[in-house]
Amino acid sequence: MKTKRILIFCSLGAVLFSLFLLSMRLGSVFFDTKSFFSALLGLDGYSTESVIIYTLRLPRTVAGLLAGAGLGVSGVLLQSVTDNKMASPGLIGVNSGAGFAVILALSLPFFPIKLIPLAAFLGAFLATLAIIAIAGRMGMTKNTVVLSGIAFSAILSAGISLLSLLDADVLVSYNAFSVGSLAGAELDGLLLPAILIISAIAAAIAAARRINLLALGAPIATSLGVNVKALRVACMLVASASAGAAVSVVGLLGFVGLMSPHIARALVGADARRLIPAAAIVGADLVLAADLCGRVIFAPGEMPVGVLMALLGAPFFLGILLKGGHRDA
Repeated sequence: MKTKRILIFCSLGAVLFSLFLLSMRLGSVFFDTKSFFSALLGLDGYSTESVIIYTLRLPRTVAGLLAGAGLGVSGVLLQSVTDNKMASPGLIGVNSGAGFAVILALSLPFFPIKLIPLAAFLGAFLATLAIIAIAGRMGMTKNTVVLSGIAFSAILSAGISLLSLLDADVLVSYNAFSVGSLAGAELDGLLLPAILIISAIAAAIAAARRINLLALGAPIATSLGVNVKALRVACMLVASASAGAAVSVVGLLGFVGLMSPHIARALVGADARRLIPAAAIVGADLVLAADLCGRVIFAPGEMPVGVLMALLGAPFFLGILLKGGHRDA
């Protein structure tokens, strides 16, 4: 079994490395093998190929890798602490909080466009804090977390609708954020999200043993020395920071946080020590593959990665329901 798991992780890593290289090479402008590697290794100086690779393709590829990994880990944490296999970052208000903060920022006169990613992250994180506070007053059980998330997300969604009705121009700008896309990513803006996502993955792996105990049920976990309420709060905060950082980079990218844990669980099992890193890699694979398809199939234009993930994720979601995933709620 150990050898099989090693082979699975090696395979996932090989797929990720291949997608990384393909994402750097393929697009509306095609490079032959020699030109690509010459530009990639800096052998031909400041050429057109090197500018395209390092100015346009490298930032979006790194953004896709980070976003996929962050959303994948966030999904694992949320499904674990809520004992709900249908849970995803949207459950804790990440999407609605980020969306409301972005459309509010766009509505404000003279708000710096460069600070929109920061607004998205703060909105996502503050929404999670509000949901934790509400759920905490009701005992911080898995059911109160889910219900609080649904209720608060509905309120924020209503706020988004109100602001969009008040200013049609704001709605146009907000739609670009809400669809989810890697276009326009810049390396300078990826440093902080990278730190947050890598830190979240490390924190999740460090808490993996306690997460495994929580899977046995709250009473058993408590008897084994786990502070269940504190663990749920900590996991939600880490999940929010990870997903919020991802959203600040690529916009409201759906279904990655739902699909990645399920695919990873089928490959490596439910042990959080293996599931967390596997979900991070699977999430990165999914986002890079979807973005690559959107650029290659629809060249010279492109289809936003969020649209392709929705086309893939919606049937996946229905498939979970049909297989009885609703019984895990």
